[in-house]
Amino acid sequence: MGKLRLAIFGLGNCASSLIQGIYYYRDNKTDLGLLYPEIGGYRPQDIEVVAAFDVNAQKVGKDISEAIWEEPNNTEKLWDVPKTGVKVLMGPVMDGVPGHLARMMEVADEKPVNVAEVLKAEKVDVVMNIIPTGSHDATEYYAEQTIKSGVSFVNGIPELIVSKSSEFEEMSKVYGVPLVGDDFKSQLGATILNREIINLFLARGVKLDNAYQLNYAGNTDFVNLVFRGETKHVTKTSALKSLLPYEAEISTGFTYIPVQKDRKIARIELNGRKWGGAPVRVSTELSVNDSADAGGVMVDMIRCAKLALDRGLSGRLESVSAYYAKHPPVQHPDHIAKQMLDDFIAGKRDS
Repeated sequence: MGKLRLAIFGLGNCASSLIQGIYYYRDNKTDLGLLYPEIGGYRPQDIEVVAAFDVNAQKVGKDISEAIWEEPNNTEKLWDVPKTGVKVLMGPVMDGVPGHLARMMEVADEKPVNVAEVLKAEKVDVVMNIIPTGSHDATEYYAEQTIKSGVSFVNGIPELIVSKSSEFEEMSKVYGVPLVGDDFKSQLGATILNREIINLFLARGVKLDNAYQLNYAGNTDFVNLVFRGETKHVTKTSALKSLLPYEAEISTGFTYIPVQKDRKIARIELNGRKWGGAPVRVSTELSVNDSADAGGVMVDMIRCAKLALDRGLSGRLESVSAYYAKHPPVQHPDHIAKQMLDDFIAGKRDS
């Protein structure tokens, strides 16, 4: 297979981990940490980042190999990224830099480029949208520019584009491109771990009464989640409640602790009742590199989107979204979504 030409909207920590990982797999002949070493003939090292958009004055105009280390990025280093020759372009600001982010970065004093023209000129196959949480207007703008350019759109943030809007579903079919989203589940993050514990309750006849999940880290995503994380609460609680055949109180919370940098800690507690109404409580803690968790999932969403393009498919990819996204168009239990995804990759289903 040839290269998979990728554009990235938002060159934050998640983009940094994704780009570092691509070069890690180019330089190391290993399948370590991959859910799928190959999808449709594409391996992680076949992804070529050909365009990147941001609004940070410390990133715009720099090679992506340098920009991924500029503040406020603070993820852990995974691998060296050589000069790529791809410079970060100025994107539209719109609602992407609220007051709390403006205190952490300076917006570049440049005119935004024409996004659609860049995508077409660079012959982009797939776009990965990972701009700040809460950037509703900017996400809709980027989605429209992407779809109308004949490029597949993968939405990694909790703005409900793929799962809620019939407008973008119809648009994607007119322009013949697939959509994946919304808001990725981490490779082994709080949501997927929480879902597995809920499944264990269900399988063992334990009635879940209530649960909470408290997440804290020191990256800009958590600054956003504290100040405008409404949509994240929706996607997280939806991903958990969708498993239950009954109502239960489930709460999620986010705290910004600067010293944590990109190291996320999640505290999860579930309370239920078993035989004879006897109480049971499960408490667990998860500590992860938050952005590396994202990279391990984005790499599959991107390759699945390209596979769909190669097959001439368009519209929402139900199987891919169900397995990798917190708020897909249709929620499915993970084991069913996994089988649907396997069938999609094998060419046994079209979405």
